[in-house]
Amino acid sequence: MSTIEKLFNSPGPQPNGMQATEEGLWILDQQTNEVHLVSYDGDVKKTLATDSDRGSGITDTGDTLWLASTYSCEILATDPESGKTRASYETPGAEQTGAHGLEWRDNKLWIAVPPSATIYQVDVEDGFKVIHTLPAPGIRPHGIAWIGDDLWCVETNHRAIFHLNPEDGSHLNKIEIPEPHPEPHGMTYWDGYFWYCDAHTTEVCRVALS
Repeated sequence: MSTIEKLFNSPGPQPNGMQATEEGLWILDQQTNEVHLVSYDGDVKKTLATDSDRGSGITDTGDTLWLASTYSCEILATDPESGKTRASYETPGAEQTGAHGLEWRDNKLWIAVPPSATIYQVDVEDGFKVIHTLPAPGIRPHGIAWIGDDLWCVETNHRAIFHLNPEDGSHLNKIEIPEPHPEPHGMTYWDGYFWYCDAHTTEVCRVALS
């Protein structure tokens, strides 16, 4: 089993979305709806108020923060300097609640949606059009990450990070996060490690990609 390290606590009370960048980790808090940019040591570098409603997913294109506004069933294109919403879109597959994981790749947005247990690839430049779908690894998918051509997704109920075939969603591998380790919710990849946050304990952890 891979070593799971507890590193620091999120600045917010319910972290549920995470994205790694060269500047640090973006963490979206589901209770305060704030986004925090923190260093890889946990120091807070920036805090933004957002229009997200109990959001659970975040990704960064460089000039836009995409947020999963989970309880309004929207995906928000957000200014990374002010937190202001530039545009909002209906979440595909939403039913009472919406997305929990977001990832940007090759100018397309990937969205993990628990109500439909589906991961969607969306062309944001063509009317937010769904161009590909695959089954999530369970009914409670959270954070997603690309490592080269490899797609990974947290399944919180299974306490695991699944390596998926991006064409059909079949399971290629998985990294288990057993109890009593913090439960995986938001997840991202940086410098050889999966980083994840636990919305219950606020702990931020990392586990090596082995």
